[in-house]
Amino acid sequence: MLNYWWVTRPKRRLNSIPEVLAAIAEQALNKEWQGQRGTHLSFEGALEEAGLKRKGERRDQTGGGARTYLAWISSLGLIFKQESTGDLKLTLAGEAIMSGDSPVAVLKNQILKYQFPSSFSISRGVNVSSRFKIRPFRFLLKLLADSDVENLSEEEIAKIIIVEAENETEQCYKKVKEKLFEFRIKGDSCLGKDFFEKYSSGKGKENNNFIYLKDIANTIINWLEYTQLAKRDDDKKLRIISDKMDEILSILADKPPFIDRSDNEEYFQRKYGVDPKHTKDTRNLTETKTITAIMIAEQKIKQAFISESLKAPIGRISADLIDKIAEQTGIIDIKLIEETLLKLYPHGAVSSFMTEYFQMAFKGRDEAVEFEKATAELFKTVMGFETSHVGPLGLTPDVLLLSDTDGFCGIIDNKAYSRYTINNDHKNRMVHNYIRGLANYYKGTLPLAFFSYIAGGFGKNINSQIQEIVSETHIHGSAVSVHNIIDIASMYQGTPIPHTKIKEVLSLDRQVLQSDMNKLK
Repeated sequence: MLNYWWVTRPKRRLNSIPEVLAAIAEQALNKEWQGQRGTHLSFEGALEEAGLKRKGERRDQTGGGARTYLAWISSLGLIFKQESTGDLKLTLAGEAIMSGDSPVAVLKNQILKYQFPSSFSISRGVNVSSRFKIRPFRFLLKLLADSDVENLSEEEIAKIIIVEAENETEQCYKKVKEKLFEFRIKGDSCLGKDFFEKYSSGKGKENNNFIYLKDIANTIINWLEYTQLAKRDDDKKLRIISDKMDEILSILADKPPFIDRSDNEEYFQRKYGVDPKHTKDTRNLTETKTITAIMIAEQKIKQAFISESLKAPIGRISADLIDKIAEQTGIIDIKLIEETLLKLYPHGAVSSFMTEYFQMAFKGRDEAVEFEKATAELFKTVMGFETSHVGPLGLTPDVLLLSDTDGFCGIIDNKAYSRYTINNDHKNRMVHNYIRGLANYYKGTLPLAFFSYIAGGFGKNINSQIQEIVSETHIHGSAVSVHNIIDIASMYQGTPIPHTKIKEVLSLDRQVLQSDMNKLK
C-alpha cells in the first residue's frame, strides 16, 4: 500500500497524451484488452514506431510497456474497459481529444478532477492508501493561491504535502500549512524519525535521498504546469501564473462532490471522463459495430492528423496536409483522406499546438528562434495576416505583420521569459531600430499601427515601460502574455476576427488583460 500521493509516469509530461491516445484507438479500441498479449504487443510496437516509446528488445514479449501506457491514459479518465464485454472504450474526454478539441482544456479538466480514491488508485499494483480522500491538484492550487504560502518547491511537495495532505478539510489544510512553514525553517530535521518507515516505497529505496518521493513531486508539478495555471519560475519554485489568479479563485470557489463507486471501473471512469462540453455521459455503448476497412483507415488518418497538429497550428485542411497524411499512413485514396479530415476537423486543430507554443514562452534563449517562428506561423495560419520572420536580419523585431485588408502593419518582439521587463537597451532598440528603422526591413507603404511584446509573463512595471516607448514614438503598443495569444487563437476556431479588432487590442498602450479579450467577441 502506498502511503503517499502517487501518479503513474511512463512519461513525466503530458504533451504526448493525444498521440498515445490515438495509438491506443488505432490498435486496441473496441477490442478486448485483458490477457490479449497480441494486442498489447501491437500497441507497444505502434508507440515505438511513432517515437513515443523508446525501442527495446522486449525480451519477455509480455507487452508490459503497453499496459503501463494504458494505465497512464486510464488514470486520467480517457479510457476504460467496458464491464459487459471487456472491450476498451473512450470516455467523452478521450473522444474530445481525438476530435481535435484543445488537449489542454480537456486535460486541465481531468487534472482538476483527479482524486484519491479512484478506480486507478485502488487498482492492483497501485493501491494508494484509503486514508487519502483528496483532489491533489486542487489542494496544491489552494496552497499556491494562499498569500501566506505563494510558492512551492519540489522538495516541499515531496517531503510534506504528498505525505501529509490526506483530505480537504480545513483542519487538514491548516495542519499541512503549519508543517510546511516548519519545514521552511528547520528542513529535514522536522521530519519524523520513522519517516521512511511510514512512507516506504516498498522497493528498497527508503534511504536514497527521497528520490522516489521527489520523482512523484516532479511529475505532479509537470502535470500542473500543463494546465497553464501555474509555472516554475527562475528559482524553480512553482507559482500561479499572474493573470490566472481570478480563474483559480473561481475554480476553488466551486466545490463539486467527489466521484463515488471507485470500485466500479466503468461507472467511475464514465463519470470522471466527462469532458468540458458535457455534464454527463449518456452514450449507449452496448451496440456492437462491425469494423470495416474504412473505419480502420479513418483511425489511421486521425492518428496522423493528431501527430501533425501537435507540431504546428493547423487552421484549415490544405493540400499539403493531405499529402503528408497520405505519406504517413500509406493510404492512396486521397479523396478518402480529404473527406475524413473535412468531416472530423472542419476548422483544423489550432488548439492542439498551443501546448507547445505555451512552453516556448518560458524557455529563455533555448528556443527563442522557434518561439519567433511559431508566432509568425500563428498570426499567418490562424489569424490571416501576411507575416515575415524578420528577426534573423539583425537590429529588427522578430515578426512583421501585414494586413492588406485593413491597411496597416505591426511588429512583434518575442521574449521567452516568465517575467519580462523592458530594460533601457531593449527600449532603445524598439524606439530607434524597430520603429524608426521600419524602412530598413519593410519596403511597403502600409503605416505602422502598433508594436507588441509577447512573453510568458511580465514584470510589475511593464505598463510604464510600454508608455515610455509610446510617448517617444507616438506609435501605440502593448504587452501580451502567451496565455492571451492562445485565447485569441482559440477564438478564431470557426469565427474569423477582423484585423481591426486585433489591432485595437494590441494598441492599448499597456499590458493586455484577460478582460480585454471581450473586445474581440
